[in-house]
Parts: sequence; C-alpha cells; structure tokens
Amino acid sequence: MTDIDPPGGDRRPAVPSAAAAALARCVSVEPAKFAAAHWGRTPLLSRADELPNRAGFTDLLSPADADELLSRRGLRTPFLRIAKDGQLVPAARFTGGGGAGAEIGDQVLDERVLELYAGGATLVLQGLHRTWPALVDFARELGTAVGQPLQVNAYLTPAGSQGFATHYDTHDVFVLQVDGRKHWRIHPPVLPDPLERQPWGGRADEVAATADGPAALDVVLAPGDALYLPRGWLHSAQAQESSSLHLTVGVRALTRYAMVEELLALAAEDQRLRATLPFGTDVADPDAIEPELTETVEALRDWLLRADPAAVAARLRQRAWPAARPAPIRPLAQAAALAALDVDARLAPRPGLRWQLTPRGDRVALVLPDRTITLPASCAPAVRALLDGTVRVGDLPGLDDDADRLTLARRLLREAVLVPA
Repeated sequence: MTDIDPPGGDRRPAVPSAAAAALARCVSVEPAKFAAAHWGRTPLLSRADELPNRAGFTDLLSPADADELLSRRGLRTPFLRIAKDGQLVPAARFTGGGGAGAEIGDQVLDERVLELYAGGATLVLQGLHRTWPALVDFARELGTAVGQPLQVNAYLTPAGSQGFATHYDTHDVFVLQVDGRKHWRIHPPVLPDPLERQPWGGRADEVAATADGPAALDVVLAPGDALYLPRGWLHSAQAQESSSLHLTVGVRALTRYAMVEELLALAAEDQRLRATLPFGTDVADPDAIEPELTETVEALRDWLLRADPAAVAARLRQRAWPAARPAPIRPLAQAAALAALDVDARLAPRPGLRWQLTPRGDRVALVLPDRTITLPASCAPAVRALLDGTVRVGDLPGLDDDADRLTLARRLLREAVLVPA
C-alpha cells in the first residue's frame, strides 16, 4: 500500500466482515458465485432457511417501526409516496400542516394515511437509508460489499392489494420480505440493462405484452425470504391473505455509459473535435454531413486512444463518491472528544468515508467526496496510519513530537474524517 493506493481510493480493499455479513443476509450463495452468475445478469431467490439470520429482517424495519415513522417522526414528502390501482396518489391528499410550531405544509397526516391504506393503497417509505438508524448502517455495509451506493424503500401493502403494475427498474434491487407474504411474477427484460433515462413508461406496450406471457419466476415471498433482481427485469407483486411489508434496496451502480459520458466531456480538450462545421453546411442533409461525420469519428477515435484513465477516474469519482454517505457522526460527542483530546486518545477512520491520499510536491492531499485537505508531506505516514485503522494519537508515525500529532488529530477530528474509537 502506498500514499496513492489507499483503502477507499483507487484500490478496492478487502470487504470488511460487517459488509460481508450484510451481503450474506441478502443472497444464499457465496459472494464470488453471486458476482459471476447473478450480478447484473439473472434473478436469485434466497429462502429464509438458506440465509444466516433466521429471524428475518424485522431488526431492520418492523411494522411497528413503520407505524413510528408514519405517526411520530414528522415525516414529510418525498419520504412517503402512496399508490392506488397502479397510480400515485397526489401528496396533497395525505399531507398538511404539522400544527403549532410546525406549520410546514407537506407533513404526513397519519389519519389521512390510515384512510388510504385501509382503502387498499400501498405506502412507500422512501429514503430509509437516511432516516431509520438500522437501515442507515445496513445500507452503508451492503454498499461497501457491492462497491456501489444504495437507497432503501419500504413497501407496505394491504391484504390482496397490488401497488404498481408490471414494470422494470433502472437499478438492481434486493427485495427483503419482512412481514406477510407477497406473490411476485418476474419476466425477462424488454430492454436489457436500461439506463436511468430509459424508464419503463417509454416501453409500456412491450412491458404489458411480455407480462401476459409465461413468467421466468413465479414465487411467493414469505418473511425472511430475499430476491435479487437485475435492472430491467419486469416484475409485479401482490400481497396475499394478510398485509405485507418488504424492503427494496436499490443499487445505484455506475454503467459503462457513464464512462462514455465522461470520455465525451473530456473530449472537449481536443481541438479537432471543437472545430466549427464548414460554412453553409446543411445539417439536415445526410450527404452534406457524411464527410464531416467521417472526420469527426476519426478525430474521436484518435482522441480515445490517448484518453487518460486517471482523468476519467477523477470524473467518475465526482459522480460516485457523493452518492454514498459515510457513517453518521454525533456532532456534540465529536466536539467533546475534540476538546478532551490527548496523546492517549484512540481514533478510528469514519466508517464508509471515501478518500484518496495523494502527494503534491511538498504537500499531501487528502481527497474527500466534498473537499480536499492539504497537509505537509511529513504528515502522510500519520494520516495513512489513522485511515488504516484504530490508532493511539501518541503512536502516530513520522511526526517529530506529540504537539504535532495532536495538531493533526484535532484537524482530522474537526473535519469529521476521524471518530473516537
């Protein structure tokens, strides 16, 4: 490991045990087999008795937890959507002011939610990876395992109801059945590997026709069961004899097309590709465009052969890193630790924080998702030690005295790069 090849930087580190455990809760095969045979390719059904946590997923979000969110947490849109007969219910039907001191007009009104849910509507709690503690941690750990940012929604469906018609998602999903039973029908894609700009509504007729055919997978999920679906696979789900609660973990993976987009953005550096079309060119005439298209393709090909992987990686980093939040910090406790810091304090890297440590002349740059911290080059060994794992401040290498060690530790605690161990 070097200053330019740290965990959280260009190199994928070994998956931590907590991350491996999070993935094991979702798939019944070994990670290598899941990656080779299913990831982005085919669905995988994992029954509760094939998964390590026989208690299921109620520790992540139970029906009582969902009631807590809907009634006592001052939930606002868009953290709740409601669907009925395949259509979204306008938010104005279930939101309003929160009363004295909370006059915001888009707070969820529990009595309105009850009315709609009792009438057969499906409740969709969105963004739970930001609002519910157990799912904040689970999403971070599972995201570390798959190397991609995640989002988590919960679907609460009354008995016998179906929230959405057959459709496909533009991201992979893990479906975790928490409570009740739900009947899923899965069909092959009408558009393999769709991008976010290619939602199913643009192919509604194809989706409907395919959904009328035989299903690739027709299964009822019971509590503790899990289902992995690659993006593009058609699906519909209907609650059975009782109400159903399941979690959908969406994987917001980058695609090769994202790399193409960044390559094209960088291609603006090439003067040949910035050249103006000839005077008077009729851009509506294919014959007039053909020689310009040929020359443009040649120029683009020449430029692509010289494309700098480091420049592309830097642009992809700007896309990917901000999409996944690191572990929450406690500002008051962090400030107290900062005030009490001494050489015997033990510090650890903030879990889930993405970073790169890069030398820049007589300085070293700690690149974070939203900013870059520059420090004297002599700090590099100590910073690397701090970001590799738990360490005592007085044991930091490469610095002359404890005063320097404390100065560096305070800086990184204040920047929320480190947390008390």
